[in-house]
Amino acid sequence: MVYQVVAAQLARLSGALGTSDHASVVSITLFVALLCACIVLGHLLEENRWLNESITALIIGLCTGVVILMTTKGKSSHVLVFSEDLFFIYLLPPIIFNAGFQVKKKQFFRNFMTITLFGAVGTMMSFFTISLAAIAIFSRMNIGTLDVSDFLAIGAIFSATDSVCTLQVLNQDETPFLYSLVFGEGVVNDATSVVLFNALQNFDPNQIDAIVILKFLGNFCYLFVSSTFLGVFTGLLSAYVIKKLYIGRHSTDREVALVMLMAYLSYMLAELLDLSGILTVFFCGIVMSHYTWHNVTESSRVTTKHAFATLSFIAETFLFLYVGMDALDIEKWKFASDRSEICTCHL
Repeated sequence: MVYQVVAAQLARLSGALGTSDHASVVSITLFVALLCACIVLGHLLEENRWLNESITALIIGLCTGVVILMTTKGKSSHVLVFSEDLFFIYLLPPIIFNAGFQVKKKQFFRNFMTITLFGAVGTMMSFFTISLAAIAIFSRMNIGTLDVSDFLAIGAIFSATDSVCTLQVLNQDETPFLYSLVFGEGVVNDATSVVLFNALQNFDPNQIDAIVILKFLGNFCYLFVSSTFLGVFTGLLSAYVIKKLYIGRHSTDREVALVMLMAYLSYMLAELLDLSGILTVFFCGIVMSHYTWHNVTESSRVTTKHAFATLSFIAETFLFLYVGMDALDIEKWKFASDRSEICTCHL
């Protein structure tokens, strides 16, 4: 009797797992097919001045979302749930690392002061402007009990800009100065926004003095310097290990794997230490392109260069594809509609 009950439970569990696995296979198959379509159409539209691969991925995602929405009778527009971990742990690191690996270093460091001015001072100006606007607007809407720290947190969140979409439009070879400014501003902006948000977690609006301000500036300098140092140290360590051990003479695969894993390790260590992973992996890419890349074998140079570019390309295309599908998410539109109705009622 006990054996029959256990067997029935195992059969039920295996059936549930089989259904879950089948749904995952369907989702992955669909996205892989859509990524292939994005690559093919992007190649065909390469000479078009109005459409690039990012816009193509958005349009394909939007059309796919419409089809899924009609198929599910308005229940959902995508078959894959996008999570925070998926973006920050798997998709973002290869994009930022490849940007640092491919960036023109002379152009970047020549304009470093301008980049810091835009990324740090500009973010602070945006932070104060958005916070004051939030206080002025939300206080009149009567949407709940929000204090000053909540309004400042809103300013810190919205002052964090995403330059990935902008960089897709720019070409580093055609506009190196503008590209270095935009990308550098995005990296420094991330560090500034992280410091702002973390500082506001323990912020007391009744205790604002010179010591608090100096502490905040000290936290920013610590985050910026520590994140940069960790990325530089990891890049130099990889160059030293590969140069001394000369792994490539025995196996090119091991050499390439070590470079890729140490680059990813720098990002994860930064996240583990509550630093800016974007800043760390960016400077790790710069150091690796200048030192590590010249210590590997010729075959490993070609492999690493194209491997990083391929991973970054797939991650970016996946993001734009999902954004196109997520634009028709019924649940998000219903939530936004309900929130607007509540705000109208309070007004």
